[in-house]
Parts: sequence; C-alpha cells; structure tokens
Amino acid sequence: MKKAPTPQLSAPFQRTLLASALLLACSQAFAQSQPPASGDNQTVVVLGSRSTAKTALDTSSPVGLINMKDMQTAGPLELGKLLQTLDPSFNFSSTFISDGTDIIRPATLRSLGPDQLLVLVNGKRRHQQALVNVQQTVGRGSAGTDINAIPLSAIHHIEVLRDGAAAQYGSDAIAGVINIVLKSNVGETAVSATIGTTKEGDGDLYSGSVNRGFALGQDGGFINLTAEGRKRGETNRAGIDILRADPPRVTQRIGDSDAKDAYLWWNAGLPIDKESEFYAFGGVSKRKGDSAGFYRGILDKSDNRMVPEVYPNGYLPNIRTTVKDLSFAFGYRRDLPKDWKLDLSINHGRSELGFHEKQTINVSYFYEPLPGANIPPGTFDRSKVYGASPLEADTGTLKFDQTTLNLDIKGPVHVGGAEIFLASGFEYRQDNYQIVAGDPVSYQFGRSNDPKKEILTPSGSMAPPGTQGFPGYTPATAVDNGRHNIALYLDAEYRPVPNLLLAGAVRYEKYSDFGNTTTGKISARWDPSKQFGLRASASTGFRAPGVQQEFYSSVSTNLNVDGSLTETLTARQNSAVTNALGIKPLKEETSRNASVGMVLRPAQNMSLTADLYQIKIKDRIVFSSVIEPEKGGGPIANVLIPLKVGQAQFFTNAIDTTTRGLDIVADHTTKFSGSTLVLSGQLGFNKTEVSKRHSPSSLLSGDLLFDKAQVTLLEHGQPRRHHVLAADYSTGPWNFNARANYYGSVQAEFFSPLQTWEAKWLLDVTGRYNFSKKTSLTVGVNNVFDTYPSEWTNGGNFPKLGFKYCWETCPFGVNGRSMYARFDTVF
Repeated sequence: MKKAPTPQLSAPFQRTLLASALLLACSQAFAQSQPPASGDNQTVVVLGSRSTAKTALDTSSPVGLINMKDMQTAGPLELGKLLQTLDPSFNFSSTFISDGTDIIRPATLRSLGPDQLLVLVNGKRRHQQALVNVQQTVGRGSAGTDINAIPLSAIHHIEVLRDGAAAQYGSDAIAGVINIVLKSNVGETAVSATIGTTKEGDGDLYSGSVNRGFALGQDGGFINLTAEGRKRGETNRAGIDILRADPPRVTQRIGDSDAKDAYLWWNAGLPIDKESEFYAFGGVSKRKGDSAGFYRGILDKSDNRMVPEVYPNGYLPNIRTTVKDLSFAFGYRRDLPKDWKLDLSINHGRSELGFHEKQTINVSYFYEPLPGANIPPGTFDRSKVYGASPLEADTGTLKFDQTTLNLDIKGPVHVGGAEIFLASGFEYRQDNYQIVAGDPVSYQFGRSNDPKKEILTPSGSMAPPGTQGFPGYTPATAVDNGRHNIALYLDAEYRPVPNLLLAGAVRYEKYSDFGNTTTGKISARWDPSKQFGLRASASTGFRAPGVQQEFYSSVSTNLNVDGSLTETLTARQNSAVTNALGIKPLKEETSRNASVGMVLRPAQNMSLTADLYQIKIKDRIVFSSVIEPEKGGGPIANVLIPLKVGQAQFFTNAIDTTTRGLDIVADHTTKFSGSTLVLSGQLGFNKTEVSKRHSPSSLLSGDLLFDKAQVTLLEHGQPRRHHVLAADYSTGPWNFNARANYYGSVQAEFFSPLQTWEAKWLLDVTGRYNFSKKTSLTVGVNNVFDTYPSEWTNGGNFPKLGFKYCWETCPFGVNGRSMYARFDTVF
C-alpha cells in the first residue's frame, strides 16, 4: 500500500497550527510553575477492545472521550450538534427544504457516509433510521443512524473510535464507531431546564429534563430513568424572492424547522447472585417537525403546479413529519471460571417516519372535469365543471426495524506461560423495511387515476399528479421486505513483552440476500517509555447494502439542473427501470483501512496524540445522478418516457474512493491555588477523492451515472478541515468555557455553477455559577461574533429566489448568534 501523502501546509493549516502552537506554549508556561494534575479523574473506555478497559490514551487505535462536563459546557442540546461541536472528526450538516432530512440530519465520521458509521448504546448495536436521504444533501443515498433520537440527559459519556472496525463490530463500521454509555447512578434526581433564542428573535428554545436513579435490592441493582422534552421554533434566513412573487417578498423558509421532541429512556441492572446479572436498557422518543417545500409562484404563468383559484398569491407547501423511535435491549451476563465472562443479549429497535402535507393541492384533482361536464374550449370555470382537491393529506410512512441476538464469551488462555486474551461470539440479525402508501389524493392522477386521461391546466400543459411539495408513496412503491444474516467473530490480544500489545480480529458474515464476506484486523501498541507510545492498525472492512437502499422507491418533485420542478422516479433494484438500464443488484462495499499514530505524555497533566489514516473503499454504494431522457429521443428516453416521469435515479455500486487524513489532539491541565485551567486543541484534516467511476450499464457511462456535481458533493460537501480549540477555567463556584470551531471551506455545483463557501471560525462561550455542589446556573452564547456562511455569489437564479447562503451543504447552519440560560439541580 502506498504511503499516505503528508497534508500540504496551506494558509488555513498554517494559521490553525500557529493557534495550536500558541495554546501548547501557554500550557508549557503554566506547567513550569504549577504541580502536575492528578490522573484520578480519568475515565476508561471499552471501545476498540474486548479485553480490560483502558484509558483513552492507552488504546491501540485512536478513541475520543466525551464526558459529562464536556456535554455541560457545550451549548447544543441535540446530540448530533453537540458531537460536531466537541469532536472535529464528526460532522452534522444543517439541511433545509429537504423533506425528512430536515428533521433527521445526516451524521458522519471522517467525512464518509452516514451508513459507514456504526453507533452502539452500552456496547450494543443501535438500529438505523427509516429515512433514506434522497435529496441533494450530504449523505445523499444513505440511511444512517438517527442519533438525535437519544437524549443528552440520559448519557453518562460517549466514546468515539476513529478507526475501521468492521472486523470487530460488523457492517457499517468502515469509518469508525460511536459508543453511547447511559447513566447508571442511583439515589438522586437531576433536573435541568433551558431557554434560548437567536439574535433575530426566532428559533425560541424551551427544554426540560429529569433523570432519576433507583436502587433495586441490596446487591447493586439499579434502574435509571430519564424523561426529556424540547420545543424549538423555526428560523428563517431566506432573502427576497424577486422571480416568483409580486411584489417581491420572502417566500421560502430557509433555516431550522419547527420541532417538538419528547423522550423516555431507561438503563437497568439486576444481580442474580455474585456471578451473574440481568440488564436492560432502551428508550422511546417522538419528534414532530414542521418544514417547507419550494414556493409555487404566480409570476410564471406556464407553471402547471399553480392553481390561482385556490392560491391567488402562490403557496408554500408545508411538510409535517413525525418521527417515532423505539429500542429495547435485554441481556444476561455471567462470570465463568478462570476469569472468563459470558454475555447473552437480544436487542430490538424500530424507526418510523410519517409524512403529512399541508397547504398543498393535487392539481390533477382540481382540473379534472366533473363527470358529464361539457367544457367549452379554453374555459376554466371551476365553479361549473371542475372538482375540488383536499388541501392536506397523509403522504405515507417509512418504517425500519431490526432485531439482533448476540452471544459473546471472553477471557484469558495460557499457552506455554504466555497469556492470550480471547473473545469470540455469534450474532444473528434480522432487518426489515416497510413503505406504507399515502392517501389516494397524495399520489393519484385525477380522482379517476386514469393515466390515459388528458387533464390540462389553464396554460394548456398536463396537470401533475399527487400533492405538491411531497407526493405520496403509491401502492406500487409500497413494500414490506427484509433479510437476515449471521456472524461469527474471534478477537485476540497478546503482550509478548510488557510494553508491546499485539491484537487481531477476524469476522465472518453470511447474508440471506447477497452472500458472505470475511474481514480481518491487526493492530499494535508499543510504549518504549511511559511518556511515548506508537500505535498502528490495518484492516479490511465491508458494508452490506441497507435494506432501505434495496427496497426504497418513490416519485417526488425535485428541482432539475435548469431550476425547474420535475417529477423524479427513484427506482428500486430489480425494477423494470433498473433492469432496462442494465443496473445490477447491489452488493457489499469493501474497504482497506490503515493508520499509524503516536501518543506523547511529557507530563502527567499534558498529552499529545497524532494519527495518520487512509481508507480505501471499493464498490461504494451511491445514489445515482439524475438520469434524464435525451432531448429528441434516444435509448434512455425509450426507458423513461413510458413511465411518465421526467427523471430517474437509483442506488448502485458506482464508485471507488480514497480518504486520507490526520488527527492531532493536545490537552493540558494546570491546577492553581483553588482554580483549574484546561486547554485543549483538536486539529482534523481530511480529504476524500473519487478514484474511479464505473458502470455495469451499456447505456450509462460511469461519468453519467455519477456526474461531476455528485463527485463535488462527495469530495467537497463536508469540510476538509475541522478544528476545535477550547479553554476551560474553574475557580471557586465559577466556571468559564470558551470553544472555537474552525470549519473549512465546502463546495457544491448541482444547482448552480461551482460555488465555494469560505472557511469560518465560530466561537461559543459559557459561564456557570455553582450555588452549591448540586445546583448551578449557566449562561451561554453560541456563535458569539454572529458568523454566517459566505453569501451565494455564483448561484444564477437561486439568490433571486431567496437562497442567500448555502443550501446543499451547510456545516454550521445559517442561524447566526444564539443565547441560552440553563438551570441544573440535583436532589
């Protein structure tokens, strides 16, 4: 394997290195005059190894640790935004006007796809979301994990493994693994309440949570319960629409959607005897979103989506979403003879996303003549000959459920005086995906639903079917299907000498729909001294196609590259469209990961780590470019025109990618007399390139199947540089925290010529006063300097429609400055 190239020292890189150098220089100055900090407060991690728990600095692969204090000093209350603020390898792009993606935003690690990140809760696999990201956003074509379905108030700490781990944990772990560890404390009640708003006075936030732990019996049993509720108002940073509105005015909603969230989570353990216990954990959540589609204006008289008789001033379709999530895990642990341990568990999860459209209309319903009506040519008098259309409808529901059974056993074996730690296990997993059709009005062509009928609008064009904004899922796209798989794994760790750790893992998986695969991993950790260590790993990985990608299909209204609204068919594998175009069924992605790093501890109160990595992915599953019929006819037109859709897209193994990066993490703690200062810096450099585009189709080349706009979104849609610098100071009852996030530039070109949104720094500050050890008041300001993305200067007509800032890719959103106050108490 070729050596990963050293990242170039560009101007932004030089600036961030200078900032980090200044931070470390200050740290050294403090270190000369103050005693080293105690390590008693270190928290161990279990991610990345099945042997004994280790501190984050002692692992053979880079593992980040986010503790409760980190979560308390960060502003966001959504888990996704909090992780993005604290960990530069994690990205949580802000999206809008993207249907369900407005409420379930894509979570990524190391700029790979949302479905290449595995999420665990208490070490057990978390189910994925029902939503497939099919809009032109980061994570396009993927169905990752709905990370915001987990409330912050239930979380004790978070571990982030930044290394390929498919051989250890199975599919989806190509980019890494996030393990969310729930609270287990007893005998106290923690209450928290937060209010906030933005500088513009919108996006008002109200949140409250209660966490309570109860002891069960006298032998360490417990149940920890969490209830949380949150209401967030919408924000809107749209500019003036001068093309579709008369007089010009704001017509779009561009910003965070209105959202209402409710959670109930639990974590429990009940000892049976000294050697065994039952455990259970999980949660339910319900979140409601209120967002918008594209405005239908009145100035374009040829727009066949307008109905002036009902909406004389145009209309903005309103998309209401309801996300329901449920998970429950139950297990049995037992200590066996000779330090061996057994763990048997079953884990079930379910994600459901329902769509409801308001302020909409089915144009074909409205203009379809009533039975027996005699229509004079050129007459469009609704009161005499035309029917009515409902102005709202349920447009369908997506459902995904997963059941996982695990049997794990681990312990030491002694061979010739040497101790080898072994772990082995079996996993069975069942995945199922369901699409439920919407109300008939949401998808039908006229009340008769007769595609042979001619239903014309006043402009003389054919009336479009279904509700505007989000046409409903049809009986033809409805599905209820799934698959199962089994897995066997073996892990081993061995220390030939005390300061050298060698580890290996192998995993075999067999799927009911596409076959089997075997992956492996080797890693090593060498510590020639207590102050210095080296670590490295190499692995092969895989990701099975999600059942969402296998079975999803829909007909939706999207903007084409000319800026016109067009009906787009998303065709599932083995459909008439994909077969006619020569697209083969999906197969697994395969990957090769390699990393090398160092750990430096020059003093007890200071650490520095640096890790280089490379991830090569072959046959990556992507959502194809929009395939349009040739103007004037051709083989693609012969496939699509009979389906009466203007465009088609589908999932396919179309590209190979290479991702290279560098993570640098520095931390220094200084204790003064009665006060503590913690300085930290995290520098993340990342570059993904599409190394090859290929196609199984004789009609579609690789460049057509995955065009330049999609390559740009994949390579530049997420920041290639994300850095976090922080200072935390505590003295007496006061705590002050300042955290700066640097987001590198991003690019997109689907809706306009190539546009670059410049790199930006964002600063968040908090101040907390502790009235006692258990009661505190926190006041915080996020984005202190009211920083916005650079304006859309190369967007053709889009800025004239109100798109002032970014759309396809917005790393930190468009809200500007926000303020909040939080009250916490424990009793």
